[in-house]
Amino acid sequence: MTSYNKLSLRIGLTPTSDCNYLPDEQEQLGVVMDHQWLTPLGYGVLIASGYRRSGTALYRPMCQSCQACTPLRVNCEQFAPSKSQKRQLNQMKKLRWEFKPNLDPDWFALYERYIRLRHAGGTMYPANKEQFFDFCTAAWMDTLFLHVYEDDKLIAVAITDVFDDALSAVYSFFEPESSLSLGTLCVLYQIQYGRQTGRKWLYPGYQIDRCKAMNYKVRFKPYQKLIDGCWK
Repeated sequence: MTSYNKLSLRIGLTPTSDCNYLPDEQEQLGVVMDHQWLTPLGYGVLIASGYRRSGTALYRPMCQSCQACTPLRVNCEQFAPSKSQKRQLNQMKKLRWEFKPNLDPDWFALYERYIRLRHAGGTMYPANKEQFFDFCTAAWMDTLFLHVYEDDKLIAVAITDVFDDALSAVYSFFEPESSLSLGTLCVLYQIQYGRQTGRKWLYPGYQIDRCKAMNYKVRFKPYQKLIDGCWK
């Protein structure tokens, strides 16, 4: 078994570019160059150090003048829902959910509708199967697909990386015209699955306080933030 505390960790810096989340900032990423880290165990070490996965690449923001992206993890064991989350948990009772190793055959129709109605101006438009798998999956990572059904109709999918002691939310898509808070429900299902399978942490990605689309993660409590290399 590889001892990751003895491995070197070489980081390559991407060119500086406009930030996708904060338009007045410049973005630069540090990308892991050593392939020995590209395993569930290796990524498990790095995600606890603030790294994330995009396709087969592991990265973390290393922007020169901005530290807005804060790694965050939710304690699944001690999770205490807010009043609004309790109402959403009640919504879950009329839905069926299941984590599967593969996607249902009708997943792409839902994904295409989600991208077309929610992200027509984004880089994922138009929806493309190959681009989706390149972004969301890696052959070396253990990944499950949360499926949520309403009356046997698929209404949401959440791609979830699986570690021995944690889960990582990679990406989710859902019925864009549903009255349900499906994005929040996917996180609640992931927390519930973590508790059921004895996993302590859910890593939902970076908290960005100044970005409306990326500042929701602090609603799931208790959580920890990685500050100056320590989880607090």
